[in-house]
Amino acid sequence: MRSTRATSNAGEAAHAQAPLYQLKAEFFKTLGHPVRIRVLELLSRREHAVAEMLAEVDIEAASLSQQLAVLRKANLVLTRREGSHVYYRLISPEVAELLRVARSILSGVLQGQADLLADLRATGPQ
Repeated sequence: MRSTRATSNAGEAAHAQAPLYQLKAEFFKTLGHPVRIRVLELLSRREHAVAEMLAEVDIEAASLSQQLAVLRKANLVLTRREGSHVYYRLISPEVAELLRVARSILSGVLQGQADLLADLRATGPQ
């Protein structure tokens, strides 16, 4: 049987980590929009001006501006101004690595689903 002290310490440790879980959840919510993912993938390759991103992402300027503001607020991107142009870049190469890992995971999931579909088609109706 666990002592009250051990149970209390475990409860305190879990409670101390709760803000970290909340921060992680907020971080993943920030990534939960297709335009933001597309922008981060573009920036994974190199710095982009807003006008360049508009051509690649194919949304209205106001919508792109909103999504970029979310990424700035989450400290995922940095900006610099050069004349009338604003350039964006990732704050860290780890963001690009996270996107690569996500792509790899999804690739495996989709391959598993494709394999299952092939098996279902091969067996035909029972």
